[in-house]
Amino acid sequence: MNKKILVFTDLDGTLLDHYTYQTDDATEMIIRLKQNNIAIIPNSSKTLPEIQLIRQQLNLNSPFIIENGAAIYIPVNYFPTQPNGTHLENGFWVKSFCPNKDHWLALLKNNEDSFKEAFQSFSDMSVEQLAELTGLSLENAALSKQRQYGEPLNWLGNEEQQEQFTNIMVELGANVLQGGRFLHISGHCDKGQAQAWLTEQYKQNQMSIDLSSQPNEIVTIALGDGKNDIAMLEQATIAVQVRSPVHDFPELTRKEHVFQSSLYGPAGWSECLNEILSSKLIY
Repeated sequence: MNKKILVFTDLDGTLLDHYTYQTDDATEMIIRLKQNNIAIIPNSSKTLPEIQLIRQQLNLNSPFIIENGAAIYIPVNYFPTQPNGTHLENGFWVKSFCPNKDHWLALLKNNEDSFKEAFQSFSDMSVEQLAELTGLSLENAALSKQRQYGEPLNWLGNEEQQEQFTNIMVELGANVLQGGRFLHISGHCDKGQAQAWLTEQYKQNQMSIDLSSQPNEIVTIALGDGKNDIAMLEQATIAVQVRSPVHDFPELTRKEHVFQSSLYGPAGWSECLNEILSSKLIY
């Protein structure tokens, strides 16, 4: 049986270098994936305009997942039929999984007195402050502030405070995820849930294209470096943990079909994909 391969990838610290935000070490592998008709699907904590810019730079035309699984954007007519549960938005079919940002900002506002000086939220930072904190250009920092579904926090308190804060937010209905740099407050969505939903759309639409033949088996490869990538790594057919220069590999429950890179960022991304594409796992 032929297999259709989907590559779901985190961006910061994975396809993008942690310090420079460049993809240079992944250029050859990106070309190889495109030549083999393998979809590269960003699955990131980044915002819609941030990912749109990256898609333009890398010339990607595949769907993508924003803000830690909060919403999926599928280019109109990418599939033969519009998936159920999606709405039309500026040339995309959009599937959202949680309330918008204003809901979470209100929760944070109501509880900020208990954690004074413990965190800075994106909404309270100027573009200049965020650029200095992240190393992003002013233009890219402005794009990163255009969040729709959740709010990242620069945590300044200690671990005990963070645990207390997390418990309160969870009790109030929030989902708290630790990313590569920031603590993310949003609804009960994650990269794994969004990845599973989108994979199912590939399966359904593949069957609708050719009902006379047996559909290809779909193999999903997920690549990430942070704790907020765990859900998608656990859910995928093959999990790739990309080595980070700032933290250890997050612990996974699964033990089979797990790759860990020896190189950092996009170099490690390419390293593991090369190993997988040369293995029997996808044939």
